[in-house]
Amino acid sequence: MVLNYIWIGLILIAVLMGVVQMAFFGQVDVFDAILQSTFSSAKTGFEISLGLTGVLSLWMGIMRIGEKGGVINKMSRAVSPFFSRLFPDVPKDHPAIGSMFMNLAATMIGIDNAAPPMGLKAMKELQELNPDKSKASNAMIMFLVLVTSGLTLVPVSIMVYRAQMGAANPADVFLPILIATFCAAMAGIISVAIAQRINLFQPVFIGTILGICAFVGVIIWAAMVVSKETFNTWSTAISSILLLGLICWFIIQAMTAKINVYDAFIEGAKEGFGTAVGIIPYLIAILVAVGMFRASGAMDLLVNGIGWCFAALGLNTDFVPALPTALMRPLSGGGARGLMVDAMATYGADSFVGRLVSIVQGSTDTTFYILAVYFGSVNIKNTRYAVVCGLIADFIGILSSIILAYIFFH
Repeated sequence: MVLNYIWIGLILIAVLMGVVQMAFFGQVDVFDAILQSTFSSAKTGFEISLGLTGVLSLWMGIMRIGEKGGVINKMSRAVSPFFSRLFPDVPKDHPAIGSMFMNLAATMIGIDNAAPPMGLKAMKELQELNPDKSKASNAMIMFLVLVTSGLTLVPVSIMVYRAQMGAANPADVFLPILIATFCAAMAGIISVAIAQRINLFQPVFIGTILGICAFVGVIIWAAMVVSKETFNTWSTAISSILLLGLICWFIIQAMTAKINVYDAFIEGAKEGFGTAVGIIPYLIAILVAVGMFRASGAMDLLVNGIGWCFAALGLNTDFVPALPTALMRPLSGGGARGLMVDAMATYGADSFVGRLVSIVQGSTDTTFYILAVYFGSVNIKNTRYAVVCGLIADFIGILSSIILAYIFFH
């Protein structure tokens, strides 16, 4: 329901902005720009879905091999002490536990292409447990808020963009990104836990969080003691080795269990193809609304208004040029990426703004895109408070990014 109001609001604001600009400033071409954005955004949505078709078919085929070979069940049992408390409505040995874990693990180690298929499979499995097929379950909301928080331990793609834009040390934003994305993830978990009355003060929760903090500490130490080239090379290599090792494990385990690996892959791939086609309407809907909002000039007006307010209070406004990236991040991953690159090109990759937009880009994920795709894949119409909790995680991630940028680079 919240997503419905936001979608309508974005479109109405865009049209209203067009009317204002035409009536008071004589900009008669603004409606043409808004109209053209609908066509380009719809095309982009279809192209993204088309691109997902191959990836989804591949990874859902591999996931089916792992499921039939028993690997997913083993993973479910391994993480069930933590996940059973975070997702109390999901049985301990249910396949959804393993799928959710693999999705979050793929995101954390930077395997972006592998994460969505695993997440979409988890959504289908959670939908099987959902008593109301049109309304998001508690488990779905907790899972998607974790996904939208975008906890990433090694932001390889952002460091690559910084290197391409001429940054002297592309990895200098690594530590701020790691802290900011961790803050976003914790904010998401806490907000959902409050809504669902989940007690986080349990030994399993506390032990897991401390373990994650220790792991993050090891990564920070490694980033400080080795060169940026070595760190980037090894992080990429380790991610690739882990992924290929996982595929081999799935196949070997399935062969040991005397499963027809090829047939299992084809069965999963067919499911992945159907899922990719099914999300097209949902993806186009959200991208069109975002495109209209941006083309109307509403984004620029919002950014300038925030800058004026901070200036009137006598506060530092050096962060204002990075706000377009921050405001676009929950709406469009591609749009935020483009704004990040544009900011680095305009101000310099090693400028305060250039570093800040990099931290913002890595602090959280694209909330509305993820909710549209994941809920759309299982035809969920009522998302309940998922959008609110996702935006809380986004806000904390972006706020942490700004504070950390001032601490590290101002």
